[in-house]
Amino acid sequence: MQLKVLLPSGIFFESDNVERIVAETRSGSFGILPHRRDCVAALAPGILTYQEANGSPAYLAVDEGALAKVGMKVLISVRRAIRGTDLGQLHDEVKRQFLTLNNEERQVRDALHKLESTFAGKLAEFAHER
Repeated sequence: MQLKVLLPSGIFFESDNVERIVAETRSGSFGILPHRRDCVAALAPGILTYQEANGSPAYLAVDEGALAKVGMKVLISVRRAIRGTDLGQLHDEVKRQFLTLNNEERQVRDALHKLESTFAGKLAEFAHER
């Protein structure tokens, strides 16, 4: 099968020689073999496992996204992904990258909240002066 993983910034991973894929949804995990029926699934954040021909399993830590299988092509679109072959190292990398991003997102939300509050206060002052 062909496997292509897309991020908002472009192609993250691509392989033309994948034998099997195991993905996670909110309802649980499911496997994809080459002759499985076509399908579409909403992916939950978690570990996606794939195995290339004559290779050992490899892993992708993915954020929420979507998976579509059409014929022998599997297309996955997620916001963030990290690739690895060792689950321990992948876990550490996920903690480092994803938690850092979550802290940055929280700081941006806090800054926007302060900006909105200041704007609303100034708007109220302006309306009261009229």
